[in-house]
Amino acid sequence: MNNMTGLIDYGMGNMHSIAKALERAGGEVRWIASPEELQQVQRIVLPGVGAFRDCVQALERTGLGEAIVEQVRAGVPFLGICLGMQVLMDVSYEFGEHRGLGLIPGAVKPFPASHPERGFKIPHMGWNDVVLSSGRGSHPVLAPLAGRQVYYVHSYYCAPENPQHLLAACSYGDFPFAAAIGRDNIVAVQFHPEKSQKAGLAMLESFIRWHP
Repeated sequence: MNNMTGLIDYGMGNMHSIAKALERAGGEVRWIASPEELQQVQRIVLPGVGAFRDCVQALERTGLGEAIVEQVRAGVPFLGICLGMQVLMDVSYEFGEHRGLGLIPGAVKPFPASHPERGFKIPHMGWNDVVLSSGRGSHPVLAPLAGRQVYYVHSYYCAPENPQHLLAACSYGDFPFAAAIGRDNIVAVQFHPEKSQKAGLAMLESFIRWHP
Protein backbone atom coordinates (compact mmCIF):
# COMPACT_ATOMS: atom_id res chain seq x y z
CA MET A 1 0.00 0.00 0.00
CA ASN A 2 3.02 2.30 0.16
CA ASN A 3 2.97 3.04 -3.59
CA MET A 4 -0.73 3.14 -4.39
CA THR A 5 -1.69 4.88 -7.64
CA GLY A 6 -4.91 6.89 -7.48
CA LEU A 7 -6.89 6.84 -10.74
CA ILE A 8 -9.21 9.87 -10.82
CA ASP A 9 -12.77 8.76 -11.61
CA TYR A 10 -14.87 11.79 -12.54
CA GLY A 11 -17.33 9.96 -14.79
CA MET A 12 -15.44 10.42 -18.08
CA GLY A 13 -12.64 8.49 -19.74
CA ASN A 14 -11.64 4.92 -20.51
CA MET A 15 -11.04 4.03 -16.87
CA HIS A 16 -11.01 0.25 -17.16
CA SER A 17 -8.36 0.09 -19.88
CA ILE A 18 -6.09 2.55 -18.04
CA ALA A 19 -6.56 0.71 -14.72
CA LYS A 20 -5.69 -2.59 -16.42
CA ALA A 21 -2.63 -1.09 -18.14
CA LEU A 22 -1.36 0.37 -14.84
CA GLU A 23 -1.81 -3.01 -13.14
CA ARG A 24 0.01 -4.78 -15.99
CA ALA A 25 2.82 -2.25 -15.51
CA GLY A 26 3.10 -3.36 -11.88
CA GLY A 27 1.01 -0.69 -10.17
CA GLU A 28 -1.53 -1.02 -7.40
CA VAL A 29 -4.55 1.00 -8.48
CA ARG A 30 -7.27 2.66 -6.45
CA TRP A 31 -10.19 4.44 -8.12
CA ILE A 32 -10.62 7.91 -6.63
CA ALA A 33 -14.00 9.66 -6.60
CA SER A 34 -13.58 12.07 -3.66
CA PRO A 35 -10.96 14.52 -2.33
CA GLU A 36 -10.62 12.49 0.89
CA GLU A 37 -9.58 9.35 -1.02
CA LEU A 38 -6.94 11.34 -2.89
CA GLN A 39 -4.99 11.91 0.32
CA GLN A 40 -4.46 8.15 0.70
CA VAL A 41 -2.47 7.55 -2.51
CA GLN A 42 1.20 8.07 -3.36
CA ARG A 43 0.78 8.98 -7.05
CA ILE A 44 -2.05 10.31 -9.21
CA VAL A 45 -3.24 9.50 -12.75
CA LEU A 46 -5.84 11.75 -14.43
CA PRO A 47 -7.22 10.11 -17.59
CA GLY A 48 -9.60 11.83 -19.96
CA VAL A 49 -11.79 11.38 -23.00
CA GLY A 50 -14.42 13.94 -23.97
CA ALA A 51 -14.88 17.70 -23.77
CA PHE A 52 -12.64 20.00 -21.73
CA ARG A 53 -15.59 21.95 -20.26
CA ASP A 54 -17.37 18.78 -19.03
CA CYS A 55 -14.16 17.48 -17.46
CA VAL A 56 -13.39 20.71 -15.60
CA GLN A 57 -17.02 21.01 -14.41
CA ALA A 58 -16.94 17.43 -13.08
CA LEU A 59 -13.65 18.08 -11.26
CA GLU A 60 -15.12 21.27 -9.74
CA ARG A 61 -18.39 19.62 -8.75
CA THR A 62 -16.66 16.77 -6.91
CA GLY A 63 -13.97 18.96 -5.36
CA LEU A 64 -11.36 16.79 -7.07
CA GLY A 65 -9.90 19.69 -9.07
CA GLU A 66 -8.90 21.61 -5.97
CA ALA A 67 -7.66 18.42 -4.29
CA ILE A 68 -5.49 17.53 -7.31
CA VAL A 69 -3.89 20.99 -7.30
CA GLU A 70 -3.24 20.67 -3.56
CA GLN A 71 -1.64 17.22 -3.84
CA VAL A 72 0.46 18.20 -6.87
CA ARG A 73 1.73 21.28 -5.02
CA ALA A 74 2.59 18.99 -2.10
CA GLY A 75 4.89 17.01 -4.44
CA VAL A 76 2.79 13.92 -5.27
CA PRO A 77 3.87 12.44 -8.66
CA PHE A 78 1.17 13.15 -11.26
CA LEU A 79 0.45 11.73 -14.73
CA GLY A 80 -2.13 13.35 -17.02
CA ILE A 81 -3.35 11.47 -20.10
CA CYS A 82 -4.91 13.14 -23.19
CA LEU A 83 -7.69 15.39 -21.80
CA GLY A 84 -6.02 14.85 -18.40
CA MET A 85 -3.02 16.69 -19.87
CA GLN A 86 -5.10 19.50 -21.39
CA VAL A 87 -6.91 20.41 -18.15
CA LEU A 88 -3.52 21.28 -16.59
CA MET A 89 -3.41 24.40 -18.78
CA ASP A 90 -4.72 27.86 -17.88
CA VAL A 91 -7.37 27.98 -20.59
CA SER A 92 -8.96 25.96 -23.40
CA TYR A 93 -10.60 27.26 -26.58
CA GLU A 94 -12.61 24.08 -27.18
CA PHE A 95 -16.28 25.07 -27.72
CA GLY A 96 -15.80 28.51 -26.16
CA GLU A 97 -13.29 29.62 -23.55
CA HIS A 98 -12.89 27.60 -20.33
CA ARG A 99 -10.48 27.84 -17.41
CA GLY A 100 -8.26 24.89 -16.59
CA LEU A 101 -6.41 23.91 -13.41
CA GLY A 102 -3.57 26.35 -14.18
CA LEU A 103 -0.79 23.99 -13.10
CA ILE A 104 1.16 24.58 -16.33
CA PRO A 105 0.87 28.01 -18.00
CA GLY A 106 -0.50 27.86 -21.52
CA ALA A 107 -3.56 27.23 -23.67
CA VAL A 108 -5.40 24.39 -25.40
CA LYS A 109 -5.99 25.23 -29.06
CA PRO A 110 -7.56 23.60 -32.14
CA PHE A 111 -5.50 22.33 -35.05
CA PRO A 112 -5.40 24.81 -37.97
CA ALA A 113 -8.74 25.19 -39.76
CA SER A 114 -6.94 24.54 -43.06
CA HIS A 115 -5.80 21.07 -41.97
CA PRO A 116 -8.81 19.06 -43.28
CA GLU A 117 -8.70 20.91 -46.64
CA ARG A 118 -5.07 19.84 -46.94
CA GLY A 119 -5.94 16.20 -46.33
CA PHE A 120 -5.27 15.99 -42.58
CA LYS A 121 -8.43 14.73 -40.92
CA ILE A 122 -9.48 15.99 -37.51
CA PRO A 123 -9.24 14.36 -35.02
CA HIS A 124 -5.59 13.40 -35.37
CA MET A 125 -5.95 9.67 -34.86
CA GLY A 126 -3.54 6.75 -35.01
CA TRP A 127 0.14 5.93 -34.53
CA ASN A 128 2.66 8.76 -34.66
CA ASP A 129 6.04 9.80 -33.28
CA VAL A 130 7.01 11.10 -29.87
CA VAL A 131 10.20 13.14 -30.23
CA LEU A 132 11.82 13.66 -26.84
CA SER A 133 13.14 17.15 -26.11
CA SER A 134 16.91 17.26 -26.42
CA GLY A 135 19.39 19.39 -24.57
CA ARG A 136 18.60 18.50 -20.98
CA GLY A 137 18.29 14.71 -21.16
CA SER A 138 15.03 12.87 -21.70
CA HIS A 139 12.48 12.80 -18.91
CA PRO A 140 12.79 9.59 -16.83
CA VAL A 141 9.11 8.69 -17.38
CA LEU A 142 9.34 9.26 -21.15
CA ALA A 143 12.80 7.75 -21.75
CA PRO A 144 11.41 4.30 -22.77
CA LEU A 145 9.60 5.97 -25.70
CA ALA A 146 12.79 6.99 -27.54
CA GLY A 147 12.48 5.98 -31.19
CA ARG A 148 9.02 4.45 -30.74
CA GLN A 149 5.54 5.40 -31.89
CA VAL A 150 2.44 5.88 -29.73
CA TYR A 151 -1.32 6.11 -30.29
CA TYR A 152 -3.07 9.50 -30.51
CA VAL A 153 -6.75 10.55 -30.66
CA HIS A 154 -7.32 14.32 -30.30
CA SER A 155 -8.66 17.42 -32.04
CA TYR A 156 -6.96 19.99 -29.76
CA TYR A 157 -3.38 20.39 -28.57
CA CYS A 158 -1.53 22.04 -25.67
CA ALA A 159 0.60 25.11 -26.24
CA PRO A 160 2.69 25.63 -23.06
CA GLU A 161 4.05 29.16 -22.57
CA ASN A 162 7.41 28.05 -21.18
CA PRO A 163 9.56 26.03 -23.64
CA GLN A 164 11.08 24.27 -20.60
CA HIS A 165 7.68 22.64 -19.98
CA LEU A 166 7.70 20.95 -23.41
CA LEU A 167 9.04 17.42 -22.81
CA ALA A 168 8.28 15.84 -26.21
CA ALA A 169 6.79 16.86 -29.54
CA CYS A 170 4.99 15.35 -32.51
CA SER A 171 3.90 16.68 -35.91
CA TYR A 172 0.58 16.15 -37.63
CA GLY A 173 1.40 16.87 -41.23
CA ASP A 174 3.71 19.88 -41.06
CA PHE A 175 2.17 21.16 -37.82
CA PRO A 176 4.15 20.50 -34.61
CA PHE A 177 2.39 20.11 -31.26
CA ALA A 178 3.19 19.04 -27.69
CA ALA A 179 3.23 15.25 -27.23
CA ALA A 180 4.24 15.59 -23.57
CA ILE A 181 4.55 18.42 -21.07
CA GLY A 182 5.60 18.66 -17.45
CA ARG A 183 7.56 20.24 -14.64
CA ASP A 184 8.76 19.10 -11.22
CA ASN A 185 6.46 16.20 -10.18
CA ILE A 186 4.05 16.63 -13.14
CA VAL A 187 4.28 14.68 -16.41
CA ALA A 188 1.45 14.60 -18.93
CA VAL A 189 1.01 13.07 -22.39
CA GLN A 190 -1.31 13.82 -25.30
CA PHE A 191 -1.28 10.22 -26.54
CA HIS A 192 -2.86 7.16 -24.91
CA PRO A 193 -0.26 4.91 -23.24
CA GLU A 194 -2.97 2.30 -22.58
CA LYS A 195 -3.48 2.01 -26.37
CA SER A 196 0.23 2.19 -27.23
CA GLN A 197 1.08 -1.48 -26.59
CA LYS A 198 4.61 -2.23 -25.33
CA ALA A 199 5.81 1.38 -25.60
CA GLY A 200 2.91 2.65 -23.49
CA LEU A 201 3.35 -0.11 -20.93
CA ALA A 202 7.06 0.70 -20.58
CA MET A 203 6.19 4.36 -20.00
CA LEU A 204 3.62 3.47 -17.30
CA GLU A 205 6.21 1.24 -15.59
CA SER A 206 8.58 4.22 -15.53
CA PHE A 207 5.88 6.42 -14.01
CA ILE A 208 5.18 3.87 -11.25
CA ARG A 209 8.91 3.79 -10.39
CA TRP A 210 9.39 7.59 -10.72
CA HIS A 211 10.43 9.50 -7.61
CA PRO A 212 10.78 13.17 -8.64
